[in-house]
Amino acid sequence: MIPGGGQPNMQELLQQAQKMQQDLARAQEELAATEVDGQAGGGLVKATVNGSGELRGLVIDPKAVDPEDTETLADLVVAAVQAANENAQQLQQEKLGPLAQGLGGMPGLPF
Repeated sequence: MIPGGGQPNMQELLQQAQKMQQDLARAQEELAATEVDGQAGGGLVKATVNGSGELRGLVIDPKAVDPEDTETLADLVVAAVQAANENAQQLQQEKLGPLAQGLGGMPGLPF
């Protein structure tokens, strides 16, 4: 039950929204600074992305390089980057999921 005739306290709602916005910004900064890895070919190709999904590094073991078969190497690179991005999305869910759920209860916000 909300005191005061059922009307929410606008000042309180605004403060709550500001705090959530600050928490969201902080979580996004943490994501951008956090790196996660993905690999393919049993570790022959390793990709590193930040929590936002931006490719930050790529390591290719010389054993994966066959001048006669660059298609397999390309497939390994794609698979490693995809694996790293999946890990980044999981990290995003862990960091941002609770914040988005909290915003869902606030009227007028598209969550």
